This record gives sequence, C-alpha cells and structure tokens, in this order.
Amino acid sequence: MQQQQDTPKHAAAGLDAAIETFELSREEREAIEHEKHHYEDARAASIEALKIVQKNRDWVPDGAIAAIAQVLGIPGSDVEGVATFYSQIFRQPVGRHVIRYCDSVVCHITGYQGIQAALEQSLNIKPGQTTPDGRFTLLPTCCLGNCDKGPTMMVDDDTYVHLTPEGIGPLLEQYR
Repeated sequence: MQQQQDTPKHAAAGLDAAIETFELSREEREAIEHEKHHYEDARAASIEALKIVQKNRDWVPDGAIAAIAQVLGIPGSDVEGVATFYSQIFRQPVGRHVIRYCDSVVCHITGYQGIQAALEQSLNIKPGQTTPDGRFTLLPTCCLGNCDKGPTMMVDDDTYVHLTPEGIGPLLEQYR
C-alpha cells in the first residue's frame, strides 16, 4: 500500500512504463532543487516545479510527477494533487497556442456563449480539444480576473476583453 501512496494516480492506470522511463533534464532538476531551497516545506515548491517542467515541455507528462516528487522528497500523490488542482498545469499535450475563454457567471451575463460558439466554429473543435494541426487548444476557464471587461479570453499570455463573436476570426488570424 505504501508504494501506491507514493506514486501518481496515473500509475495505477497502467502508465508505469512511462513513469519509469521519464527523466528530468539536468536544467529542470537544478531549477527544481533551487526552488526547493526557498521553502521550509518542500511541498510548497511543487507548483514551481510543475511550472518548470511545463515551461520546458509545454505540458507535464505522467512521469514528471514521480520525478518531481523524488527531487522534492515528497509523495507523488502530493505533486499529483497540485497538478490536478491548477487548471494552468497541462496534464496532456496542448496546441502551440492555448485559448482560454472565461465561462464564469459574469461572462455568462456578458455573453461568453457567443464567443465560445465563434471559437468552436472558427477552429472546428469543441472545448478541451486541440486542432488537428496542433496549432490551437480550446479551454474553458472559470475566471480570468477581468469581470468588469467581459466577455474575456486569453491566447497564451495575451488577454482580450470586451469580445464580440464577429471579432474572433480576425483575432485568431494573428496566431495562424
């Protein structure tokens, strides 16, 4: 039972081979070690460690969870819990450009549904999917912190406010 607690949930789903073959790069390992020493409790460094891996790989593979846990000296379940809690940590491959549209109550009132429909039509994908060419991933997000400017969306690190369905096509062209 102890081994199961110290490995990610995904290992139980038959991903043991991926976890066993995963290795952090020297740079990733050093950066995680550096972050670890900024905190009294190594668990607090897990979000930074996940961000380091994602920055280098664009997402966090299953094997990275166990590797991060090993460097931090904490159970893999702790790292997995952080990874699955934060929607900004990608647990599967994403497109070159990640589009996050706000689907909060406030953006609902200001019309995010039209933005979502325009995105789905322009990209020919549904929320949670990536375009076949790997260029875009479409993700709903509970709040982007621009409630006074809705509807709102982000493409990568760029924020767009007061959106209209008609403006989605031209906006996406900037990223093609």
